[in-house]
Amino acid sequence: MKAETIKYIFNSFDHGTNYLSHSELNTGHINDTFFIDTDSGNKYILQRINHHVFKDVVGLVNNKTSISNHIRHKFPNMSDKAFGKTNLTFVRAKNADLYYHKQDGGFWNVMVFIEDSITHEIVIDEEIAYEGGKLLGTFLNHTSDFDSRQLIAVIPNFHDMSFRFKQYALSIQSALKERLQKATEYTNIVSELKEEMHILQNLKEAGKIPLRVTHNDAKISNSLFDKDNKGICMIDTDTVMPGIIHYDFGDAVRTICNSAAEDERDLSKVEFNLDFYQAYKKGFLEKTRHFLTATELEYLPLAAKTMIFIMALRFLTDYLNNDIYYKVKYPEHNLDRAKNQFKLIESLVL
Repeated sequence: MKAETIKYIFNSFDHGTNYLSHSELNTGHINDTFFIDTDSGNKYILQRINHHVFKDVVGLVNNKTSISNHIRHKFPNMSDKAFGKTNLTFVRAKNADLYYHKQDGGFWNVMVFIEDSITHEIVIDEEIAYEGGKLLGTFLNHTSDFDSRQLIAVIPNFHDMSFRFKQYALSIQSALKERLQKATEYTNIVSELKEEMHILQNLKEAGKIPLRVTHNDAKISNSLFDKDNKGICMIDTDTVMPGIIHYDFGDAVRTICNSAAEDERDLSKVEFNLDFYQAYKKGFLEKTRHFLTATELEYLPLAAKTMIFIMALRFLTDYLNNDIYYKVKYPEHNLDRAKNQFKLIESLVL
């Protein structure tokens, strides 16, 4: 994208500075993200939100700015500048909207860049797992008194197990015979686990687990650390919406505790790292135990198994659908991903 275009869009926001230069950050898979340097020395993140993936961009921006503002009110004695060094802070457009909308349909927002910060793509030791658990726990703690009904469902049915099983059932009906045969071992596992994998959803629908604000993309790369690997805050809140805490906890440990990449074909390398799990859980509970219900605490271990399973089911479904959702590098890629996640479940003993 031309520098003149980036400059024009950035200077449409009320940040009190002027564009000097930019570079593109290739860290995400959905949105376009740019690092902006300014004449004041302050730095920002300019993001174009993919409105083809996120159908209600205005609702998405309202979600994440409402949460940011709610957390801001937790620190009334902190200056805006100090708050912006340790928390996500969004900048309004000059027309007072929370976003800038170009005539070509693009939606943009601006965040203050948190300096001297790093992210991790994988967990390399228990300390990072522990700090990551504290970060997610702190986020859920700060938002535990926010009425989640004020948020829109950015991605409807995202973690809805019944919805995922309906998609799976349709894929079984339309699958090529060869693919269905290759997947037989795993379709049998799905049948065996179906009842157990609905427990959390049934508890949610019965009102036995409360709906809360949830992050819904709690992988370790969305946890921001300082140079000493101490946690700063959770980032990438595009998918903040109502949910149950088990979605976040389970998805976080799914990505943190796998000893191998999620498409590793040598299944002997795929194990659930119990030490990382215990470290993450310890940090998480330090920040959440005081407000979680007894039922929420009881079912935390099942959250890990459930979120690993839902990804296995989605990979398997896409394989049976001839790879229409996830990008693949070879014909059996999605089946290998599914096998990987099922092996992770097999090694899970909590």
